Amino acid sequence: MYDQQAVWVGSSGDEHCTLRLKQANRHGLIAGATGTGKTVTLKVMAESFSDAGVPVFLADVKGDLAGMCRPGEDSADMQARIARFGLQEAGFRYRAYPTEFWDIFGKQGFPLRTTVSEFGPLLFARLLDLNKIQSDLLEIIFRIADEEGLLLLDMKDLKSMVRYVEENADAYREQYGNIGKSSTGAILRALVALEGKGGAQFFGEPALQISDWMRVDADGRGYVNILDSTSLIQDPTIYSTFMLWMLNELFTELPEAGDLEKPKMVFFFDEAHLLFDNAPKTLLDKIEQVVKLIRSKGVGVYFITQNPSDIPGGVLAQLGNKVQHALRAYTPAEQKGVKAAAESFRKNPAFDTATALQELKTAEALVSFLDEGGAPEEVRIASILPPQSKFGALDAITRQAAILASSLRDKYAEEVDRESAYELLLQRVDEQAAAAAKAKEEAEAEKQAAKEAAAAEKQAAKEAAAAEKQAAKEAAAAAKQAEKEAAAAAREEKKKAAQQKRIFASIGGSVTGTIGREVGKQLGKSAGGSFGKQLGGNVGASLGRGILKTLLKF
Repeated sequence: MYDQQAVWVGSSGDEHCTLRLKQANRHGLIAGATGTGKTVTLKVMAESFSDAGVPVFLADVKGDLAGMCRPGEDSADMQARIARFGLQEAGFRYRAYPTEFWDIFGKQGFPLRTTVSEFGPLLFARLLDLNKIQSDLLEIIFRIADEEGLLLLDMKDLKSMVRYVEENADAYREQYGNIGKSSTGAILRALVALEGKGGAQFFGEPALQISDWMRVDADGRGYVNILDSTSLIQDPTIYSTFMLWMLNELFTELPEAGDLEKPKMVFFFDEAHLLFDNAPKTLLDKIEQVVKLIRSKGVGVYFITQNPSDIPGGVLAQLGNKVQHALRAYTPAEQKGVKAAAESFRKNPAFDTATALQELKTAEALVSFLDEGGAPEEVRIASILPPQSKFGALDAITRQAAILASSLRDKYAEEVDRESAYELLLQRVDEQAAAAAKAKEEAEAEKQAAKEAAAAEKQAAKEAAAAEKQAAKEAAAAAKQAEKEAAAAAREEKKKAAQQKRIFASIGGSVTGTIGREVGKQLGKSAGGSFGKQLGGNVGASLGRGILKTLLKF
């Protein structure tokens, strides 16, 4: 119950054991063996924070916290407890609390989503159980996506990005070092395995806005945000990693607030030991850092676990408000754990803390909160108050009605799938394929053009050779014809010359004979007698032959 700026958790005798709201962001621990009353303590504290106007987030691991949206049910046992604590006079009444239901798988509440980029490579490495080399490569993949403006929103974005980096490893090797296919293959297999467990549903949009966790209703009561973890807890790694993301998200998103009169929000982390089991040192350091610093953001973190030893010392030292239910010690190791738990309290001289710790009844606890100055109070044995809301599971109809009536329904019910790395990388692949096809087409065209040019050149050479051969043949034929014609002409000329010679000879003979005879006559007449005739005949014959020879020269 909420009582004068304090959370009334239980009573020790006539004294109220209260947690001051001003000290509530100094974190706390609710511990104890199974069945000792941790869930009742959690509900009482969550209800009181809500009454004080402080929003609450809690994980419902067993399914028995959802009843907070319904008033508690009266019973003889409840009447006895109400009378025992004098709650009637304090204004106790059964009441429902403003509640929002969330579920990573989207079945028992609004889907609780974040983007792959916001989740980050460190938490992904834990979620996928990657080794150091694979974790470093995953961080490189996130960095490349960021540098190239490729939004990583959902699982298909991340898988596409891993394949893209693998296929283009040569382009990134100089800047980022070797990118082995074995490592990218291991990451892809782990992502497929996570999808098989339903983890892919956590990544996408609309992503959770922290401001939607930090609301109050019309009466000023803080909303109780309940994450259904009944299925999620089946895989402890997924559960603890998502819880850590939520814690880190609060730390990252909220501004510095300093010391406030009351927290901005209180975060209850059930089965807290799962957060630290098998966590690498880098992650443990991150958890310790967040727990130390988130107090200044006005957030109180309360771990619920069986034994304080489940919490690392660096974190346990930050938990100033403690409610320790009974521990059982049957082995030396368990006895050692009881002793360590007892020694973590400020001693009360009225009883032995270790002995009391083993003798506590159900709904009893050792309680120590921080006083006004921030110092732990002396430990007290307290009886825990009963919750005002319904204890136990919630029927499906009532849960669904609460979800449908929520003002957040329109914002978170439907998934949004906007353009991101998956679509952009598909576009790149299409562009690369088109470019490759175009380059191939151009190469084929160039090859065909070269082939055609070579064929044309060969044909031209063939035609030129044929033309040259034909020209040579024609030239030879022409030469032969010319030679033949020349020979014919020569024969004709010779024939003509012979013919002319015969003609001239005939004409010459006739003319010269006539001339010779005339000359002989004249000479014979002059000489007279037979001598004259003979002389004239000889002279005429010689003269005739001389003329004939002269004519034949022409």
